[in-house]
Amino acid sequence: MNYRLLSDDQLEYVPLADAAELPVGERLFVTIDNSPIVLFNIAGQIFAIEDTCSHDGNPLDDAPLEGHAVICPRHGARFDLHTGRALSMPAAADIAAYPVRVRDGQIEIGWPKTG
Repeated sequence: MNYRLLSDDQLEYVPLADAAELPVGERLFVTIDNSPIVLFNIAGQIFAIEDTCSHDGNPLDDAPLEGHAVICPRHGARFDLHTGRALSMPAAADIAAYPVRVRDGQIEIGWPKTG
């Protein structure tokens, strides 16, 4: 699901890390409510996606990037960092993509409100 499409009143922003912990070209791994998330800093823009390939259920932790796509290292499935959309087989299902903001030096992720 592309949580980036939700409005701010449907989200709560959860602080994850100091922005200095995610320099350009790096990635950061976090867990929220038992959901693995990977954040990427590409040219100063931060993206957050589910850290699980929808094809085989394994993490994307060492997956290479090509532009704004992450490529699963096991079978080559590609996912759009903006939307989580599966771009190539063998992945047929999208993965979650989350809105990210930096506020007062803290990286925050938009997490869907419950209840």
